[in-house]
Amino acid sequence: MSRIANSPVEIPAGVEVSVKEGLMTVKGPKGTLNRTIHEFVEVSQDGGVLTFSARNKAQKGAVAMSGTMRSLVFNMVSGVVAGFEKKLTLVGVGYRAQMQGKVLNLTLGFSHPVSFESPEGVSLEAPSQTEIVIKGADKQAVGQVAANIRAFRPPEPYKGKGVRYADEHVVMKEAKKK
Repeated sequence: MSRIANSPVEIPAGVEVSVKEGLMTVKGPKGTLNRTIHEFVEVSQDGGVLTFSARNKAQKGAVAMSGTMRSLVFNMVSGVVAGFEKKLTLVGVGYRAQMQGKVLNLTLGFSHPVSFESPEGVSLEAPSQTEIVIKGADKQAVGQVAANIRAFRPPEPYKGKGVRYADEHVVMKEAKKK
């Protein structure tokens, strides 16, 4: 049984939330996010507080979905207020990242350079040649962009070369002995 839905979502000052016909819109200083509300979930707004509950508690998955919707809306509210950030590091000789406008050019040991265009709502930065910073208001979009960039060259277990999250620990394997 989900207990996450029992805790309400506080709406901070400067954030505007509207719920109309199954669509929730959250506007804040960092942008605007939209999400459809699942049919099993009922959202009620009382002043600066949003509460979530299952429409029919007997329906399978309704209580769990109310907790999921609460978490998604909480991430939307915190995204438009503070935003989200992921950091990637490039490990390997000659591995480089460079921004050219909205395009991230990566040199990852292939015979060709890899170009990645920044999607709408997500900004990419390369503060140094071996670091990439991904920022945005939508937590899911920021995480997906980071995963897509990491997928070009995930870290390999023998030398640890590749694109990895800044806080990722790669378990190294020992090479075969004769």
